[in-house]
Amino acid sequence: MISMKDVCFDYDNGTRALYNVNLNIENGEFVFVVGQSGAGKSSMLKLLTRENVATTGEVIINNYNLGNLNKKEIPYFRRTVGMVFQDFRLIPGMTVFDNVAFVLRVTNFSNKYISTRVPYVLDLVNLSDSANKYPSELSGGEQQRVAIARALAGDPPILIADEPTGNIDPELSLQIVELLVDINKYCGTTIVVVTHEHEIVRYFGGRVVSIENGQIAFDEVIGGEHEHK
Repeated sequence: MISMKDVCFDYDNGTRALYNVNLNIENGEFVFVVGQSGAGKSSMLKLLTRENVATTGEVIINNYNLGNLNKKEIPYFRRTVGMVFQDFRLIPGMTVFDNVAFVLRVTNFSNKYISTRVPYVLDLVNLSDSANKYPSELSGGEQQRVAIARALAGDPPILIADEPTGNIDPELSLQIVELLVDINKYCGTTIVVVTHEHEIVRYFGGRVVSIENGQIAFDEVIGGEHEHK
């Protein structure tokens, strides 16, 4: 599903951001990627979404070798990876329904599919009653749930959440990650959550990949605090 083999990445100024990264994430896994600011998390994300290309090594996602993609192939690859961002990135002048439907319309899904898929994913994130609301009428947590629904709209096998709790309060943060855990459990979607919030990681547990100074310093499964409550 996600494979990084001996990956190094250098920026144009010569700064090496990633050193010999080896990582495999299988179908249906839920993985936290943690690290301090500047550790290399963002550099890894940009490789996984094909914003950048590895300087050396190999990145393979959903059977796409990202180092060999031509420009025409990149949009097709990106449809296989749903992205959730810290700042939601919703379109203010569109309703919740249309924000979720937008990604389907621009990729030429039929109106029939959109009319059934959008209500399904809104129900998945418990926002069925908010389909006709606008982003400004929603709380931060609700806006992030819309962003998750949008990321799931095209039914991608992988969802990557980049600091998904960065703009919402701690109680809602747990609810957002709980939602992602449920999507992983019930839909089988592979989920990668990139975060610097160690409290959330300790609470949920699971597989944790820690990046330090551009290298994977830790890759283990840990127990979660909520399991003992």
